[in-house]
Amino acid sequence: MNKTNPINHLTIILDGNKRWAKNKKMPIARAYSAGIQNVLNISRELIKKKIKYFSVFTLSTENLKRSSVSILFDSIFDQFSIFLDKIMNEQNIKIKVIGERDSLPLKLKKLINEAEKKTHNHKNLTLIMAFNYGFKNEVMSAFKKGYAEIKHKKNLEDINYRKLFYLGEIPDPDILIRTGGFKRLSNYLMYNLCYTELFFTKTLWPDFEKNELENIIKEFQNIKRNYGL
Repeated sequence: MNKTNPINHLTIILDGNKRWAKNKKMPIARAYSAGIQNVLNISRELIKKKIKYFSVFTLSTENLKRSSVSILFDSIFDQFSIFLDKIMNEQNIKIKVIGERDSLPLKLKKLINEAEKKTHNHKNLTLIMAFNYGFKNEVMSAFKKGYAEIKHKKNLEDINYRKLFYLGEIPDPDILIRTGGFKRLSNYLMYNLCYTELFFTKTLWPDFEKNELENIIKEFQNIKRNYGL
């Protein structure tokens, strides 16, 4: 790997599950199953490359407004249970979930807490799952945390503003990939993407594979990164 462009953190906006299901005339649950399995597939590839952080945008706050949300939650719960078992058996991946949990079904919240607790000591890769996430909500959360800290500290300079946001001390993404063909960031990790290199592909998420990942990483290695204009 090119040492001039080290990759500590790669992030993907997982877009295209519903279109994939429609194209294949399959139930949407099959698409979510294929999508979450692909998270594991790509995680394994990143472990081989010794990339330590992998974040994925799995569910936005806007998704909760869709009519298919109950089907979505049932499917996610079932597939995440299977996914967790695989993660536990491999003992490679630490799971961290960011986003708003209060509005999630209780059984899903319990499963997320269980996933984080049981994988806490896994060290090869930290998988950050943005779940019921929206940056505007994250800003409000950061504001509330910051206000609470200000009340207990005399100097604003004493506040670690980075820790107010969900990723905390996790390095900012070096690479962002959005699958599915759209070229937008969709209210995702805006605080942490200031200098991230952006890649967009028409490939629907369940079809995104190792070869395309390799090509994007190669292209990234040929970029001269400027932290500014």
